[in-house]
Amino acid sequence: MPKYVLAFHGGGMAETEEEQAEVMAAWGAWMEGLGSALVDPGNPAGPAKTIHADGSVTDGGGANPVTGYTLLEAGSLDEAVNLSKGNPIFRSGGSIEVVETIEM
Repeated sequence: MPKYVLAFHGGGMAETEEEQAEVMAAWGAWMEGLGSALVDPGNPAGPAKTIHADGSVTDGGGANPVTGYTLLEAGSLDEAVNLSKGNPIFRSGGSIEVVETIEM
């Protein structure tokens, strides 16, 4: 079955401990709801550098940097998209790029 990377973009950090607990509970519930489709829950992303074709390196991940990832297994790209729709990142204005990996 194909695997899909959910690349998270944007979103924000909860400010209070109460909000942080609420957000973590929402992420836990979303991941639990994925069941066997969840291959790797992933992690938030940290500092980034971008390597350009000319060999130069710049700080950051570009105009819309990755802020985290999750790895799913699904029957199709559309199924992976549907599994992603309940993700808590949307509550804080973030987005998800769903990318099918290709077995080589």
